[in-house]
Amino acid sequence: MALLLNTNKISKSFGAAPLFRGVSLSINEGDRLGLIGPNGSGKSTLLQILAGRIEPDSGDLVLRGNTRLAYVPQDSNFEPGETVRGVMRRAMRSIGLRESEWQARESETLGRAGFRDFDTQAETLSGGWRKRLSIAEALVQKPEIVLLDEPTNHLDLAGIEWLEKLLQGASFACVIVSHDRYFLENVPTRMAELSRVYPDGMFHVAGNYSAFLEQKAEFLHAQSQRQSALENRVRIEMEWLRRGPKARATKAKARIDNAGELIAELSDLKSRSRTAEANFDFVATGQKTKRLVHLENVGFGFEDKLLFQNLTFTITAGMRVGLVGANGSGKTTLLQLLRGDIAPLQGSIERSDNLRIVYFDQRRQINPDLSLRRALAPDSDSVIYRDRVIHVASWAARFLFASDQLDQPVNKLSGGERARVLIANLMLEPADLLLLDEPTNDLDIPTLEILEESLLEFKGALVLVTHDRYLLDRVSTIVLGLDGGGKAERFADYSQWASELKEAQNAPRPAKSKTAAPRVPAPQKKKLSYIESREYESIEQRIAELEDVLHAKHMSVEDVARKEPRSLEKLYKEIEASQQEVDALYARWAELEEKAG
Repeated sequence: MALLLNTNKISKSFGAAPLFRGVSLSINEGDRLGLIGPNGSGKSTLLQILAGRIEPDSGDLVLRGNTRLAYVPQDSNFEPGETVRGVMRRAMRSIGLRESEWQARESETLGRAGFRDFDTQAETLSGGWRKRLSIAEALVQKPEIVLLDEPTNHLDLAGIEWLEKLLQGASFACVIVSHDRYFLENVPTRMAELSRVYPDGMFHVAGNYSAFLEQKAEFLHAQSQRQSALENRVRIEMEWLRRGPKARATKAKARIDNAGELIAELSDLKSRSRTAEANFDFVATGQKTKRLVHLENVGFGFEDKLLFQNLTFTITAGMRVGLVGANGSGKTTLLQLLRGDIAPLQGSIERSDNLRIVYFDQRRQINPDLSLRRALAPDSDSVIYRDRVIHVASWAARFLFASDQLDQPVNKLSGGERARVLIANLMLEPADLLLLDEPTNDLDIPTLEILEESLLEFKGALVLVTHDRYLLDRVSTIVLGLDGGGKAERFADYSQWASELKEAQNAPRPAKSKTAAPRVPAPQKKKLSYIESREYESIEQRIAELEDVLHAKHMSVEDVARKEPRSLEKLYKEIEASQQEVDALYARWAELEEKAG
């Protein structure tokens, strides 16, 4: 395969702080390179250097003659008033394409991207469709290399699958900065990690994310063994130096020089191996009530669109709900209903007494002019966490911020660093129910893994909206799928929802009935019988016991998938049956409560 782009020992610093040094990278025809690295390691900066938007401080970059390169940034911004068609024509004009070819090429490219109305104003599109338009804008230029910076951010799950298929069948080479682990498993043919832990600043692997993890583990193990061996040799040499060399001067000088080299190598190894992890730990209130929120026949929509109707669903302590659906299907709206920001148009929502809800809003912004100090501790130089007073410097260190960053304005932070500030603020609020709307945007993979563990250990309930399928599969005990057309159904996991969604999309649609459903008169309330009173007294305990069984089955899915994959289907059927039993008990509980009241 022919070489398209090559960098040789490029470096970049901002002020006194180096982002990366001596990085070498090559892109060949047909390459699909997945680029990862910790927040702040310089991935986006490196991509902009490859795109020619930023100059490196040192090193060389060579692009093969007549190679066209397209760049898709993290944020999709368009000119005011510009239509979808206008975006495409501006891109085609920039490469000198003849106007006679515009219509055919824009129709083909926009059609593949899923667009139907080309005269829609770009700035009115949702975040996911703006991202699709940015990708289409790059593709219409027929580039040999496409550089994509976090392309799955803002895409819904259907959009991510569309992008995966597009890149898997593409004729162009691409470099993709991403933290989506399933995406990295499915798309790249090569992986590279930009990190100071490696001697050359970057670690290259042929293969996908799984291959990368295996070879990285081998490299770090070898580096650890080298460090142990060096520590032993340096200790011997230091003892020799303390005794004073008695051999000939020339021989002694050579050994002293060698000892100095060993010490320098060990110091470099230790500094590169020194890593820190963000420390997330959400606090539950310890609420004793098992049933936190109950939705009964809830419906909501707008004048031109019904989002969902007849939604009956109960959230209990310890439940972790993954909320999925296309962009615009009502996921954020449902979170707002659960929180009480808006009221349902139909049905009712009951919340337990003194319920404490903590909400992560994906659209929430931190004042960019605030210092990091004030963003983390608005009222003083300390915060109160788990009834302890913690100085803001210690609190900042918990989220990987150095003390010299405290007076730095928020607008100097990376996207991942801002996300860590928002999560730090959430952790100060004890919660019975966490509502998380896309909390993973811009977080690096190590931070995502810490977030996963903290959510798994959280004792309260959780409703999670995320495009990260790996996080969804690992954390959720149940998935609630919205189709955006009125239906809301529960599923065992993301895979079951995705497969049933495809079946539903391919199935013929029945004609709509114009006959209104007859109204059923509400039954008059009756007092509990003796048998019903006994049932009512024990039903909460029965629900708790059955939920413990259900939770244990969910927790065993990963082990069964690894050790006995053939038993996985049977386990999913057991989970579904147990869930139906829990739902039936809750319905019975609600019925008995109404009669008791």
